[in-house]
Amino acid sequence: MTTRNYFHSSGERAWCPGCGDYSILSSVENALMNLGKKPHEVLIVSGIGQAAKLPHYINTNGFDGLHGRALPAAFGAKVANHKLMVLVTSGDGDIYGEGGNHFIHAIRRNLDITLVVHNNQVYGLTKGQASPTSDLGMVTKTQPDGVFTIPFNPLQIAITLDAAFVARSFSKEIEFTSKLIEEGVNTPGFSLIDVLQPCVSFNHVNTCQWYSDRVYQLGSSYNPSDKSKSYKKSSEWGDKIPIGVIYKNSRRTYLDNLIKPNDLPLIKRKTSIKGVESLINELY
Repeated sequence: MTTRNYFHSSGERAWCPGCGDYSILSSVENALMNLGKKPHEVLIVSGIGQAAKLPHYINTNGFDGLHGRALPAAFGAKVANHKLMVLVTSGDGDIYGEGGNHFIHAIRRNLDITLVVHNNQVYGLTKGQASPTSDLGMVTKTQPDGVFTIPFNPLQIAITLDAAFVARSFSKEIEFTSKLIEEGVNTPGFSLIDVLQPCVSFNHVNTCQWYSDRVYQLGSSYNPSDKSKSYKKSSEWGDKIPIGVIYKNSRRTYLDNLIKPNDLPLIKRKTSIKGVESLINELY
Protein backbone atom coordinates (compact mmCIF):
# COMPACT_ATOMS: atom_id res chain seq x y z
CA MET A 1 0.00 0.00 0.00
CA THR A 2 1.24 3.49 -0.85
CA THR A 3 2.28 5.53 2.19
CA ARG A 4 0.85 8.96 2.79
CA ASN A 5 4.34 10.52 2.66
CA TYR A 6 4.30 10.10 -1.12
CA PHE A 7 1.46 12.63 -1.38
CA HIS A 8 1.82 14.82 1.69
CA SER A 9 3.51 18.17 1.09
CA SER A 10 4.96 20.11 4.02
CA GLY A 11 4.78 23.49 2.31
CA GLU A 12 2.75 26.44 3.56
CA ARG A 13 -0.98 26.50 2.72
CA ALA A 14 -2.58 29.84 1.86
CA TRP A 15 -5.95 29.02 3.44
CA CYS A 16 -7.63 30.62 6.45
CA PRO A 17 -7.33 28.76 9.78
CA GLY A 18 -10.41 26.57 10.14
CA CYS A 19 -11.09 26.36 6.40
CA GLY A 20 -12.68 23.10 5.26
CA ASP A 21 -10.13 22.85 2.45
CA TYR A 22 -7.58 21.44 4.90
CA SER A 23 -9.84 18.49 5.70
CA ILE A 24 -10.64 17.86 2.05
CA LEU A 25 -6.93 17.83 1.24
CA SER A 26 -6.43 15.19 3.96
CA SER A 27 -9.31 13.16 2.51
CA VAL A 28 -7.76 13.26 -0.96
CA GLU A 29 -4.37 12.19 0.42
CA ASN A 30 -5.94 9.31 2.35
CA ALA A 31 -7.94 8.18 -0.67
CA LEU A 32 -4.87 8.11 -2.93
CA MET A 33 -2.96 6.20 -0.30
CA ASN A 34 -5.74 3.64 0.15
CA LEU A 35 -6.07 3.23 -3.61
CA GLY A 36 -2.39 2.28 -3.76
CA LYS A 37 -1.55 5.04 -6.22
CA LYS A 38 1.86 6.62 -6.78
CA PRO A 39 2.30 10.34 -7.52
CA HIS A 40 3.18 9.86 -11.20
CA GLU A 41 -0.02 7.85 -11.72
CA VAL A 42 -2.28 10.72 -10.66
CA LEU A 43 -3.22 14.06 -12.20
CA ILE A 44 -5.16 16.61 -10.14
CA VAL A 45 -6.76 19.39 -12.17
CA SER A 46 -8.31 22.57 -10.78
CA GLY A 47 -9.69 25.90 -11.93
CA ILE A 48 -9.47 29.19 -10.04
CA GLY A 49 -10.34 29.85 -6.39
CA GLN A 50 -9.35 28.91 -2.86
CA ALA A 51 -10.24 25.26 -3.42
CA ALA A 52 -8.34 25.29 -6.70
CA LYS A 53 -5.07 25.74 -4.81
CA LEU A 54 -5.15 22.07 -3.78
CA PRO A 55 -2.85 20.77 -6.58
CA HIS A 56 -0.13 23.05 -5.18
CA TYR A 57 -0.31 21.35 -1.78
CA ILE A 58 -0.05 17.68 -2.76
CA ASN A 59 2.64 15.62 -4.45
CA THR A 60 1.04 14.53 -7.72
CA ASN A 61 0.93 15.83 -11.26
CA GLY A 62 -1.09 19.04 -11.20
CA PHE A 63 -2.69 21.52 -13.58
CA ASP A 64 -4.48 24.82 -12.92
CA GLY A 65 -6.92 25.72 -15.66
CA LEU A 66 -8.80 28.93 -16.40
CA HIS A 67 -11.75 29.93 -14.22
CA GLY A 68 -14.48 27.33 -14.79
CA ARG A 69 -12.33 25.34 -17.23
CA ALA A 70 -10.93 22.53 -15.06
CA LEU A 71 -13.12 19.83 -16.60
CA PRO A 72 -12.10 20.38 -20.26
CA ALA A 73 -8.42 20.17 -19.29
CA ALA A 74 -9.09 16.99 -17.32
CA PHE A 75 -11.04 15.60 -20.25
CA GLY A 76 -8.13 16.17 -22.62
CA ALA A 77 -5.63 14.58 -20.24
CA LYS A 78 -7.78 11.47 -19.76
CA VAL A 79 -8.33 11.01 -23.50
CA ALA A 80 -4.59 11.39 -24.15
CA ASN A 81 -3.68 8.93 -21.38
CA HIS A 82 -6.54 6.69 -20.31
CA LYS A 83 -4.22 4.87 -17.86
CA LEU A 84 -3.88 8.05 -15.79
CA MET A 85 -6.09 8.60 -12.74
CA VAL A 86 -7.61 12.05 -13.23
CA LEU A 87 -9.11 13.89 -10.26
CA VAL A 88 -10.66 17.36 -10.45
CA THR A 89 -10.86 19.49 -7.30
CA SER A 90 -12.33 22.97 -7.32
CA GLY A 91 -14.98 25.15 -5.72
CA ASP A 92 -18.73 25.53 -6.15
CA GLY A 93 -18.34 28.87 -7.93
CA ASP A 94 -15.68 27.58 -10.33
CA ILE A 95 -17.46 24.32 -11.20
CA TYR A 96 -21.17 25.19 -10.96
CA GLY A 97 -20.93 28.87 -11.95
CA GLU A 98 -18.26 29.73 -14.52
CA GLY A 99 -17.89 26.02 -15.32
CA GLY A 100 -21.57 25.09 -15.27
CA ASN A 101 -21.79 24.31 -18.98
CA HIS A 102 -18.70 22.08 -18.83
CA PHE A 103 -20.14 20.36 -15.74
CA ILE A 104 -23.30 19.41 -17.62
CA HIS A 105 -21.53 18.06 -20.69
CA ALA A 106 -18.86 16.20 -18.70
CA ILE A 107 -21.67 14.22 -17.07
CA ARG A 108 -23.38 13.66 -20.40
CA ARG A 109 -20.19 12.32 -21.99
CA ASN A 110 -19.49 10.12 -18.94
CA LEU A 111 -15.72 10.28 -19.11
CA ASP A 112 -13.98 8.28 -16.38
CA ILE A 113 -12.87 11.10 -14.07
CA THR A 114 -13.70 11.99 -10.46
CA LEU A 115 -14.83 15.49 -9.51
CA VAL A 116 -14.50 16.66 -5.89
CA VAL A 117 -16.27 19.99 -5.35
CA HIS A 118 -15.42 22.11 -2.29
CA ASN A 119 -18.89 23.57 -1.68
CA ASN A 120 -18.82 26.44 0.82
CA GLN A 121 -21.73 28.32 -0.82
CA VAL A 122 -19.70 31.50 -1.46
CA TYR A 123 -16.89 32.80 -3.64
CA GLY A 124 -14.11 32.68 -1.04
CA LEU A 125 -11.19 33.96 -3.11
CA THR A 126 -12.98 37.17 -4.13
CA LYS A 127 -14.26 38.03 -0.65
CA GLY A 128 -17.56 36.26 -0.22
CA GLN A 129 -19.97 37.01 -3.02
CA ALA A 130 -22.93 34.64 -3.37
CA SER A 131 -22.19 31.51 -5.40
CA PRO A 132 -24.60 29.32 -7.39
CA THR A 133 -25.26 27.22 -4.26
CA SER A 134 -25.92 30.11 -1.82
CA ASP A 135 -29.21 29.75 0.02
CA LEU A 136 -32.13 32.08 -0.64
CA GLY A 137 -31.96 35.16 1.56
CA MET A 138 -28.24 34.88 2.29
CA VAL A 139 -26.80 38.37 2.82
CA THR A 140 -23.36 39.17 1.41
CA LYS A 141 -21.43 42.38 0.64
CA THR A 142 -22.67 42.27 -2.96
CA GLN A 143 -26.15 40.97 -2.08
CA PRO A 144 -27.06 43.31 0.82
CA ASP A 145 -30.78 42.57 0.39
CA GLY A 146 -30.21 38.84 0.31
CA VAL A 147 -29.90 36.26 -2.47
CA PHE A 148 -33.13 36.01 -4.46
CA THR A 149 -32.14 33.45 -7.12
CA ILE A 150 -32.90 29.75 -6.65
CA PRO A 151 -29.82 27.74 -5.54
CA PHE A 152 -28.23 25.41 -8.06
CA ASN A 153 -28.64 21.76 -7.03
CA PRO A 154 -25.69 19.86 -8.57
CA LEU A 155 -26.86 16.49 -7.28
CA GLN A 156 -30.17 16.75 -9.10
CA ILE A 157 -28.45 17.80 -12.32
CA ALA A 158 -26.04 14.85 -12.09
CA ILE A 159 -28.83 12.37 -11.34
CA THR A 160 -31.00 13.69 -14.17
CA LEU A 161 -28.11 13.17 -16.63
CA ASP A 162 -27.36 9.67 -15.26
CA ALA A 163 -23.92 10.34 -13.82
CA ALA A 164 -22.18 7.12 -12.88
CA PHE A 165 -21.66 8.10 -9.25
CA VAL A 166 -23.21 10.95 -7.24
CA ALA A 167 -22.31 11.53 -3.59
CA ARG A 168 -22.30 14.25 -0.97
CA SER A 169 -20.11 14.58 2.11
CA PHE A 170 -19.11 17.03 4.83
CA SER A 171 -15.49 18.17 5.11
CA LYS A 172 -15.33 17.43 8.85
CA GLU A 173 -15.93 13.74 8.06
CA ILE A 174 -12.41 13.13 6.73
CA GLU A 175 -12.42 9.32 6.59
CA PHE A 176 -15.98 9.19 5.29
CA THR A 177 -15.07 11.61 2.50
CA SER A 178 -11.98 9.53 1.68
CA LYS A 179 -14.10 6.42 1.25
CA LEU A 180 -16.48 8.25 -1.08
CA ILE A 181 -13.56 9.47 -3.20
CA GLU A 182 -12.19 5.93 -3.39
CA GLU A 183 -15.57 4.56 -4.44
CA GLY A 184 -15.95 7.32 -7.00
CA VAL A 185 -12.54 6.56 -8.52
CA ASN A 186 -13.35 2.84 -8.65
CA THR A 187 -16.68 3.48 -10.42
CA PRO A 188 -16.31 3.57 -14.23
CA GLY A 189 -17.59 6.85 -15.63
CA PHE A 190 -18.10 10.37 -14.28
CA SER A 191 -18.16 10.63 -10.48
CA LEU A 192 -19.28 13.67 -8.48
CA ILE A 193 -18.51 14.11 -4.79
CA ASP A 194 -20.00 17.38 -3.54
CA VAL A 195 -18.30 18.18 -0.22
CA LEU A 196 -20.04 20.68 2.05
CA GLN A 197 -17.53 22.83 3.92
CA PRO A 198 -17.47 25.97 6.06
CA CYS A 199 -15.98 29.26 4.91
CA VAL A 200 -14.91 30.76 8.23
CA SER A 201 -14.19 34.19 6.75
CA PHE A 202 -17.22 34.94 4.58
CA ASN A 203 -20.05 32.48 5.27
CA HIS A 204 -21.24 32.95 8.83
CA VAL A 205 -24.52 31.13 8.25
CA ASN A 206 -23.45 27.69 6.99
CA THR A 207 -20.82 27.15 9.68
CA CYS A 208 -19.15 23.92 10.75
CA GLN A 209 -21.64 23.67 13.62
CA TRP A 210 -24.55 24.39 11.27
CA TYR A 211 -23.57 21.44 9.08
CA SER A 212 -22.75 19.20 12.06
CA ASP A 213 -26.27 19.71 13.43
CA ARG A 214 -27.88 18.71 10.13
CA VAL A 215 -25.90 16.12 8.17
CA TYR A 216 -26.69 12.44 8.56
CA GLN A 217 -25.21 9.38 6.87
CA LEU A 218 -27.44 7.31 4.63
CA GLY A 219 -28.04 3.85 6.06
CA SER A 220 -27.47 0.44 4.46
CA SER A 221 -31.17 0.17 3.58
CA TYR A 222 -30.92 3.11 1.18
CA ASN A 223 -30.81 2.04 -2.49
CA PRO A 224 -28.77 4.48 -4.65
CA SER A 225 -29.77 2.70 -7.87
CA ASP A 226 -33.38 3.89 -7.62
CA LYS A 227 -33.30 7.05 -9.72
CA SER A 228 -36.60 8.58 -8.61
CA LYS A 229 -35.85 8.04 -4.91
CA SER A 230 -32.31 9.33 -5.40
CA TYR A 231 -33.65 12.48 -7.00
CA LYS A 232 -36.02 13.02 -4.09
CA LYS A 233 -33.23 12.36 -1.57
CA SER A 234 -30.98 14.90 -3.30
CA SER A 235 -33.56 17.62 -2.66
CA GLU A 236 -33.32 17.26 1.14
CA TRP A 237 -31.86 20.45 2.58
CA GLY A 238 -32.34 22.54 5.68
CA ASP A 239 -33.08 20.69 8.91
CA LYS A 240 -31.68 17.40 7.56
CA ILE A 241 -28.98 16.94 4.90
CA PRO A 242 -28.08 13.42 3.71
CA ILE A 243 -24.46 12.49 3.06
CA GLY A 244 -23.19 9.37 1.35
CA VAL A 245 -23.74 7.77 -2.05
CA ILE A 246 -26.93 9.35 -3.39
CA TYR A 247 -27.02 7.70 -6.82
CA LYS A 248 -25.16 5.06 -8.83
CA ASN A 249 -25.67 4.20 -12.46
CA SER A 250 -23.96 1.84 -14.88
CA ARG A 251 -23.59 2.87 -18.52
CA ARG A 252 -20.86 2.90 -21.14
CA THR A 253 -18.16 5.48 -20.60
CA TYR A 254 -16.88 7.88 -23.23
CA LEU A 255 -13.69 5.90 -23.75
CA ASP A 256 -15.54 2.58 -24.01
CA ASN A 257 -16.61 3.79 -27.44
CA LEU A 258 -13.09 4.79 -28.51
CA ILE A 259 -10.50 2.58 -26.85
CA LYS A 260 -10.09 -1.17 -26.58
CA PRO A 261 -8.80 -2.62 -23.25
CA ASN A 262 -5.31 -3.34 -24.59
CA ASP A 263 -4.87 -0.10 -26.55
CA LEU A 264 -1.83 2.01 -25.70
CA PRO A 265 -2.48 5.55 -24.42
CA LEU A 266 -2.24 8.15 -27.18
CA ILE A 267 0.92 9.60 -25.60
CA LYS A 268 2.73 6.27 -26.04
CA ARG A 269 1.72 5.57 -29.62
CA LYS A 270 4.21 6.09 -32.42
CA THR A 271 3.54 9.02 -34.67
CA SER A 272 4.24 8.90 -38.38
CA ILE A 273 5.46 12.25 -39.68
CA LYS A 274 4.47 11.23 -43.19
CA GLY A 275 1.03 10.34 -41.92
CA VAL A 276 0.66 13.76 -40.30
CA GLU A 277 1.86 15.51 -43.45
CA SER A 278 -0.58 13.49 -45.52
CA LEU A 279 -3.46 14.47 -43.22
CA ILE A 280 -2.50 18.15 -43.35
CA ASN A 281 -2.29 18.07 -47.14
CA GLU A 282 -5.66 16.35 -47.30
CA LEU A 283 -7.29 18.99 -45.12
CA TYR A 284 -5.63 22.03 -46.69
